[in-house]
This record gives sequence, structure tokens and C-alpha cells, in this order.
Amino acid sequence: MLKIPSPSRRVWPRFIMLVAAVAAAVVLLMLLLRQASTQLLQRDAEHVALAWAELASASIEDLEGIFRGEPPTPAAHRDLLRHRKVQEVFRFKLFDRDGRVVLVSDDLDRPAPVVKDNTIGHGNAKVRDLVLNGKHVIELKQGQDASRPALYSEAYVPVMRGGRVIGVVEVYVDQAERAQRIQAAFGLVAAGVFALLGALTTVFCGWWYRRLKAERAAEERARYLSRHDVLSGLLNRSSFNEALDEAAWRHAGGGPGFSVLCVDLDHFKEVNDTQGHAAGDDMLRQVGDRLRALVRQGDRVARLASDEFALLLSGATAPESVTMLAERVIAALAEPFQIDRHSVSSGCSIGAAVFGVDASTPDEVLHKADLALQRAKQAGRGAFHFYDATLDRRLDDRRQLVRDLREAIGSPQMALHYQALYAADGRTVTGYEALLRWRHPVRGPIAPVDFIPLAEDSGLIAPLGRWVLETACAAAAGWPAPLTVAVNLSAAQFSQGDLVDVVRAALEASGLEAARLEVEITESLLLGHTEEVTGTLRALDALGVKIAMDDFGTGYSSLSYLWRFPFHKVKIDRSFTLHLADDPKVRLIVRSIVSLARSLGLRVNAEGVENEAQLKLLQEQGCDELQGFLLARPLPLEALTHPETADVERG
Repeated sequence: MLKIPSPSRRVWPRFIMLVAAVAAAVVLLMLLLRQASTQLLQRDAEHVALAWAELASASIEDLEGIFRGEPPTPAAHRDLLRHRKVQEVFRFKLFDRDGRVVLVSDDLDRPAPVVKDNTIGHGNAKVRDLVLNGKHVIELKQGQDASRPALYSEAYVPVMRGGRVIGVVEVYVDQAERAQRIQAAFGLVAAGVFALLGALTTVFCGWWYRRLKAERAAEERARYLSRHDVLSGLLNRSSFNEALDEAAWRHAGGGPGFSVLCVDLDHFKEVNDTQGHAAGDDMLRQVGDRLRALVRQGDRVARLASDEFALLLSGATAPESVTMLAERVIAALAEPFQIDRHSVSSGCSIGAAVFGVDASTPDEVLHKADLALQRAKQAGRGAFHFYDATLDRRLDDRRQLVRDLREAIGSPQMALHYQALYAADGRTVTGYEALLRWRHPVRGPIAPVDFIPLAEDSGLIAPLGRWVLETACAAAAGWPAPLTVAVNLSAAQFSQGDLVDVVRAALEASGLEAARLEVEITESLLLGHTEEVTGTLRALDALGVKIAMDDFGTGYSSLSYLWRFPFHKVKIDRSFTLHLADDPKVRLIVRSIVSLARSLGLRVNAEGVENEAQLKLLQEQGCDELQGFLLARPLPLEALTHPETADVERG
């Protein structure tokens, strides 16, 4: 069965990748915002520290002395106290050029400030190695107790005077409030970005959901189509075979038995030909609906081919129950179908086989049901039959004969015999009728009445008919002119669509004049004649080929055929010749046929002349042409002598 990958297996990895990408983007954004916040605070601290250093350098008296380690003067002390609360500065330290702390703002409140001139405090290494070399150092720190703000910076910057560095100041900048403002601003940015990401994620999720839903629907549709007939909605052959396998498996495990019914519509081809394929499709859909309505839950219905259906009946093994359902199916499908506001009747034939009785495997039970169907169709339309082993053997024999026939075409097994056609005098040969003979290497001679229908049913009539035409034309080309050759055409040859081309090719290949070829057709071909048949006959007449109606007067004869189709000859069936001498009514019919044909300018041939009395009466009736065992038997090509006016051997 067709394996269809789940859409979730294809979409989920992409969805997970998107979620991961969004999460990574969020983390990256947080890191960038944090880094940006830190950089802003550091730049702010640096700016405040530089401004403080410039202010201190300009306004504090004797600042250079303090950096040299001298105690601050009272005026300098007052200036230093004022600078301790400038802007966000809440503390500062002064370092000399050697990196030693010379003053801490915390000591200004004491009566005698202590100068720590021999101690290397925290940050002295930075002062020596970085700040005094021209670099600013900014450090963000968290307040650990109430003496420090929640967030503050320690900024180390040089103090310049006269273009030279006189010392280094470490400024403590309170940045808690600024940090809150920056975080609030960045929070708005982050919220906007998160909102955008959320909107994009929502849009994608909606798109993903719709796509997943569409892919699931497509998957279900593909899975449905892989298991069902598109036209009728029934199971297809593959799914029906799976159902048979499952039913057989259940039966092997103690489950119920089952039967299989094969259903074939009657006259469906006529519906397609007359109403069109759209009407045929509509009819098949209605057939599927009716079959579904007839079966029980657990039964299965399938369309196997064009107009072939099958039913699996679970638990139905008794002949009575199977027959009852088959009769219901026949009755249901016999009801007219409403197609394009027209009522169309069809009907069906049914064959049945029981698993475990007629067959032991799923394939075999379907095959046996199909064989039973063939038997039902041979018995007449609208019939139902169970599988019959005798029928199976006959059908096997028929299939073998078809294979043998296919190999025999064009081989020495096939031959044409020719029966002479005589003028009314019974002595002058006017031509020959080609009669096909098949001598099977094992079965011996097989009559045309047995193998011609077989060729028609199996589709071999086209190559067989082509071989007959080519062989007969080639033989007649070697006869004295104007001897003719008559070839019987099957109705199935007309349905091939290339009959005119086949006849033309046979004439051209043999060099035979078209007027010396006569084709014979039966009245059955003209029943419900189509434009194609009419066109083919007119095309053959245009080639110059003569056309004869064979077996005239039998079956569904219609006088309208004689003027509606381009006939040149009518052949009176041998059944009339047989009773001509002992039945006055037959003589009257023959006289009427001859009179009518002459009035229409048609020649008349009488078949089956077997005695002198028949010959004499046909001559009296005015027949133009005679043939039969009294005059000549069919002979192989090499035995023909072509007598003209001499009497011929009769018998």
C-alpha cells in the first residue's frame, strides 16, 4: 500500500526549530539589552567622574598639595565637603601618582582626617597600571548594605592641571535611579520586541496550524484515493484483496466464513456508446450507491474494473442466504437509472463462490466467483450462478484454445479453402468464397463456428481477419479475370475502426482489382447500426469493393437495409434452399426475394444447393448465382481448376 508520511513528522521539526530560534532571539536580546544598559551606566559614570575631576581641579584650593600627601587646608576641607555631594557622587578617594590613597571622603567628617599614605588600598593597581597610563576604569557594583546604593559605579579618572596629571580620583556614583530609568526604557523596547515576536509567532502558529490541517486533509485524501475507486467511492481492487486476506485470516482463527459475489453490468457498453462516457460514469456512481445500500455492516463492496463490481459477504456461506442477496442485487440493478433526465435500464449478471467450499485462498475464491460470473453471462443476461468445477474446466480449456489460436494465426495450421460460385446455368464459375479452416495439431479440425466467436471475444479477430483478407486477395490475384473472391467479415472487425485501411492494404499488396473482391456481412451487424458502420460500408463501396448481405431472410431481416446500405448482392440462406422442394411457402418467399432484389438492381445468390431438384427450382426462380455441395465442395487453393463453361463434377 502507498506509504504517506505524516504531516506532523514533517512540520514539527520546523516548528521546534522556530521555537528554538525565537527563544535564542529572546536570550540574545536580553543579553544585548543588559550589555547596552551596562555600557550606558559606565559611560554615565565616566562622564560624571570626568566632570567631577574637572570641577575639583578648578575649584579646590591646594589640590596639588593634597595629592602630594599634605593635609588639606581649612578652605580645601570645605571645598572637599561640598564636592562629596555633587550630582550623583556620594563618595570619592584621592590617589597620588604612585597609586597610594591620600584622602577618602568618609574621613572628612572626622576632626583630624587621617591620610593613608603608606597603605595600598583596593584599586591601587588599577591606578598605577591603567589610569596613570591614560585609561579610565569604570566598575559597576551592587550595594551590599544600607551604606551603599543598590547600584553604583566606581570610576577612576585622572585629575589634570596645567596639562599634566597631578593625581587620580576614584568617584563613587549613585546609579540606582538612572539604572531604573534605563531599565524602564529598555523594558519598553523589550516589550515591543517581545510583542512583535509574539505576533509573528502567533501568525506562524496560525499558518502552521492551517498548513498542518491542509496537509492532514491531503494525507487523508491521498490515503482514501489509494484505497478507494475515485468514481464510485467503493473499495478498489487492492483494498478488496486486503479485505479478502483479512477475512481469510479471521476465518482461520475461528471467525466467520464468507462468500464473494462478482457483479457485471449488462449493456453498459451500449450506455457509454449511446449516452456518452459522462452518462456511463453517472450510472456507475448510482450502481455503487445501490450496492452499498444492500449490504450489511461488515460486508465490503468494491469496483474492480470498468463495470465489474465485487461483494464480500461476511458470515454468508449458506447457498440460500447468498442466493437471496444475489437476487436482491439483480432486482436493484434492474431498476431504471435516471441519467441526465433520461431513464436508462441495464441489469447485471452475478457469479458467487464460497470460501472454504469452492476455494481455500483469497485469490482463488475471487477467481472462482469470476468463473461463475462468466457462466452466468453465457447463460443469458440477468442471471446468477454459483461456481461449478465443470465450468472451471471448460473455461480453462477455452483459455488454452485462445492461446493456441493466437499461435495458429499465420501458421500452417490455418488455411483457406475455396468453394466455387456458379452462374445460373450451374456450369460457369464466377468466383469463389474463401472459407477458413483450422487444423489443430492435437485436437484436429476445429469448425469455424467454434473458433470464430472465440477470436471475436478474445480480440484476435483483427489479426485473423487481416490474414484472411491478405491471403484471399493474394490467391485471387493469380486467378483468371474476372473471377472474384468473397470474404466473410465479422461484426467485430468493424469495431476495430481500421477495416477500410486493412482492405485497401490487402488489395494494394496483392495487386487485385477492387471489383474482384466481395465482402459478406450478416444482418446482425446492421441491428442498431451506427454511423461508423454506415461510413465503413460506403468507404468500401467507394473503393470499388462489392458488398453482399449474407443469410438474408433470417434473424431480424429488414427490407430497409436493401436501400439504406450500398449492397450489390443478397445471399439466400441455406435454410430456405433446404425446404424449397417440399414447401410452397418457402418457394413463394424465395420468389419474392429474387423479385425484390432484381427490382433494386441486386444480384441474388442461393446457398446450400445439394440436389438436382433444388438446383432446378432455384433456376426457375431466377437466381443469379448458386453454390453448394451439388456443384462443388470447398477445396484448397492448389486443387482449383477454374472451369468456365464445362460441366463440373457434382458431389
